[in-house]
Amino acid sequence: MAAKLNIRKIVTALTWCVVGSGVLVLLVAAVRYRNSNVCKGYQIDVKGHYIDRKGIVDLLTAAGAAKGNNKPIASFDLRRLEAALEKNVWIKRAQLFFDNNGELIVNVTEREPAARVFTTEGSSFYVDSSGVQLPLEDKVQVNLPVFTGYPAPKIHLQGKDSALTAGILQISSFIRQDSFWSAQVAQVDITASRNFELEPEIGNHRVTFGDGSDIDRKFHRLFVFYKEVLSRTGFDKYSRIDVSYAGQVVGIRKGSEQSRYDSIQGMNNIRQLIASAQQLQQDTIRQQNVRPLERSTMTEQNLTNYDLLPADSETTKPTINKPARSPRAVMPKKP
Repeated sequence: MAAKLNIRKIVTALTWCVVGSGVLVLLVAAVRYRNSNVCKGYQIDVKGHYIDRKGIVDLLTAAGAAKGNNKPIASFDLRRLEAALEKNVWIKRAQLFFDNNGELIVNVTEREPAARVFTTEGSSFYVDSSGVQLPLEDKVQVNLPVFTGYPAPKIHLQGKDSALTAGILQISSFIRQDSFWSAQVAQVDITASRNFELEPEIGNHRVTFGDGSDIDRKFHRLFVFYKEVLSRTGFDKYSRIDVSYAGQVVGIRKGSEQSRYDSIQGMNNIRQLIASAQQLQQDTIRQQNVRPLERSTMTEQNLTNYDLLPADSETTKPTINKPARSPRAVMPKKP
């Protein structure tokens, strides 16, 4: 019985050795066949809008790959070519391989700009979602959130401006994913204290946003204020809206500089934006953590219950049962 088991093991081992040897022979033959062949051309697939096929071919040629055909496949160092392509700031990832027909397959994934940034020195550039700085591109028109007043000539991912950069990327991501705010936020200004202020497309007011924390909740409170207050009272009531304090919206009144027509037109525009946003996108975040501000009925007579300045005061804050907070910031000059 033991002898039969040993013979069976020996036969099984020999069978696997034969199979393995055959596979190895086939692989060696395939490699030799491929290496003896020549490159029969390129197939280039670019996922993006900023580098065309000619630009990829030029980069490959500069890296040592023949622009024409009939170059031996064995002479292509694919890893080195991939690294050469990825040195281009617009290329996020490159993958190269030869198919069974001897064609070089080039798959390129570009970096996508996430925001446009203007510095205090007057320069401008794009930045992608990972914080990589990208040059401006004239070939393609890009509709992106605009940030002004960045305090350094280049994007900083480390050091004192790293939190500011992270805030830019997070705010930009939120705006780009929300149809309402994409239409309403004209630009985002960076203050000297490295906080953010929103400049709306509709309405003659500024929004004090604070730092880059609790972005979804701040936009939620601002959306409710637009819907329940500004869409009813008009846009000539407040010069500044502050959503930087947790659970609060502070509105600072101003004189009636706008005409009645402008006020009515602004109210109609904001109502249309809100209606479009509700039809195109159901934001589940807006349905959570509802504060007292989000009451369905709101009038000017009860605005003081929702952390707004009273109608007869420009400087006195309402007395409410909430923790004390620091005085509101004075609006800096627009950069």
